[in-house]
Parts: sequence; structure tokens; C-alpha cells
Amino acid sequence: MDDDHADDLLRRALIDADASAAVALRVQGLPLCDTLTVVFHGRRDLGTIQTYVAHGGRGAGTSVAAGDLLRVPCDLDLGAAEDRDEAEALYAEQAAALRDALVGADTVLDIWREPLEELSGSRVTVDRSVRLDFRLPAPRLLPAALVAPERRMIVAAVCGARPLAEGRPPMGIVCAQQDVARVYPLPDDPERCLEDFLVVAAEHAREMAHRLDRQEASVERFLELSGDDFHETG
Repeated sequence: MDDDHADDLLRRALIDADASAAVALRVQGLPLCDTLTVVFHGRRDLGTIQTYVAHGGRGAGTSVAAGDLLRVPCDLDLGAAEDRDEAEALYAEQAAALRDALVGADTVLDIWREPLEELSGSRVTVDRSVRLDFRLPAPRLLPAALVAPERRMIVAAVCGARPLAEGRPPMGIVCAQQDVARVYPLPDDPERCLEDFLVVAAEHAREMAHRLDRQEASVERFLELSGDDFHETG
């Protein structure tokens, strides 16, 4: 599901409040994001209890704009519950799995900040935007990313899409630069990953330069063939 469609569904659900419900989970003490609020939103006609993450500590009754919510494709699954007590137990277990994932991803992303500054040779900023200009190969888990302006590079925490009933979602750290992106395992060494990515990005840049030179040469040869003595094909 793309972000625009998810935002549209959320707006529709908020209009028809009688057919939907939302539960908020606050995650505090994060080294990078400080405080996050997870919003589990369920609606009868959707068939899923969708997960969103927003900055700050949002309390009960707080209004949250759709543009402030990051859709995380790790939804609650309470279908196996036989009664209310089992549903509460499943909710507690799955919410805890997501909370642990957020804490782990935020902590690791914060650890990446210093190595990224050293290798990029510039100050790294934290982009807290819900939307990024970069297209990433996996959904983001946190509404935050590290940005190295000098290299036009970002580092973000991403996750795999799967129900929380299957446990903590698979997570990783993605490095992205223009049209190059690579996902690394969450517990991997940041310096090794960054060095590997810079090699991959440099190789990609060389290939692009070679391709552009070849295209330019091709056009030049075509223009030469298009002179007065060039025979048109019938």
C-alpha cells in the first residue's frame, strides 16, 4: 500500500468514527527521536488493524493529522483470540514487539550518526519528516533519517511488511544516495557498511559516467551519418 492511499484510508476512517477505533502506544526515552506515539487504527471494512507512528507523546483524544503519521506495514492480528482477555494478551504481546523494534532501530540509527559524520566529513542532520525525497527499497520503521548533505546521502531504519503476530518485524538500515540504495542488517558494523556503500556508490557513478559517454558518442556518430550523403532507408 502506498502512502497516499494509506493517508486517504485514514482520513475516511476518522470521518466515520463509529465504525473505527484507535489505540495509542507511547514510546519514550529514545536517543534519536526522543518520544514516539504508535497509533493502531482498526476499521471494520478494512479487515486490518493498521499501524502508524508519529513524533511526540500523543494522549487520548489528541487530534493527529494524516500528514504527521508514518504508515508502518506491521499490523496487529488479534484474530486468534477466543475472548476479550485473550485479545488483550495478544495486543500486549504484539505492541511490545513493535515497541522493542522501535527502540532497537532508533538506538542503532543513533549509533550510525558518528561514523557517518566521520566518513562523510560533514555534520550529519536528523530529518524528522514523514515523507522523504528518496525512494527506498523497503518501508521505513521510524519517522526519522540521518542526512549527510555533502554527499547527498541518507541513512534510515527500514522493516519488512508482516503481521505483528509473527513477532518482531525484520529490520535493517538502508543507505541511499540518488538512485543507489542498499539495506544492511541492523546489528552489522556501521563503519563496514558505510565503507561498502561508498564503494558501491562510486562504482555506480563510474558506470553511469561510462554509459553517458557512450550515449554521447552514439549521438555524435548518428549525426555524422545523417549528413547529405546518408542514404535514407526505404
